[in-house]
Amino acid sequence: MPQSKLNVLLLRYTPDAEQIVAQAAKLCYSPASIAELKEQIDSRDQSKFIEKLTEMRHLSPIEHVSFTFGVEGISRACSHQLVRHRLASYSQQSQRYVGQQSKKTGGFDFIIPPHIEKIGKKQWFIEKMNCIQEWYDELIEALGDSGESSFEDARFLLPNAAETKIIITMNARELLHFFRVRCCNRAQWEIRAMAMEMLRLAKKVAPNILKDAGPGCVTDKCPEGKMTCGKMDEVRNTFRSL
Repeated sequence: MPQSKLNVLLLRYTPDAEQIVAQAAKLCYSPASIAELKEQIDSRDQSKFIEKLTEMRHLSPIEHVSFTFGVEGISRACSHQLVRHRLASYSQQSQRYVGQQSKKTGGFDFIIPPHIEKIGKKQWFIEKMNCIQEWYDELIEALGDSGESSFEDARFLLPNAAETKIIITMNARELLHFFRVRCCNRAQWEIRAMAMEMLRLAKKVAPNILKDAGPGCVTDKCPEGKMTCGKMDEVRNTFRSL
């Protein structure tokens, strides 16, 4: 089948996020009751306080805010990188229980890296994926009516290019770290595209919390040292206008 396209949805997020963060932060320094704090905070704009909080790097209060994304049209290669971010929750479509389609019904979805298309190897790549599909179908047939174990064993043939779907939940502090690492120009192209779309969606609903979100060079010197892309001004302009 033709390559899938990245699709990112913001499924859920903490409502009144800035009020929750402000209440958690001010509780640390106030003798007032939680009810009193809530009343004070709800009646005021907390944007300046959130900005001060992030400038101070007092980030534990933003852990009370979370975001849940649905992502489809990414490769298994991408999802293997994603789940290395351990302070998050994931639910991924199973190749064990969700068998891939046979070639007769279109075959499995897969991702074609842009550079492979750029060098004129797109059709060659598709032919290799079709070949894997034929091997997969052949193995499914050989395994016969063995229930879930047919898919369980046949999936060993499927490549990292195979398309997958995943639901991700991260708190805002972990999300900031995720953006810092994966929005960088040196991040792998696929996870970077996904991270940038996640940031675009999350920033709409929590603009002050995520005001300076993005790769490390947005607010500081490039953390990549000698491996820097050398495009800090361009990167900063991109993320400040995102």
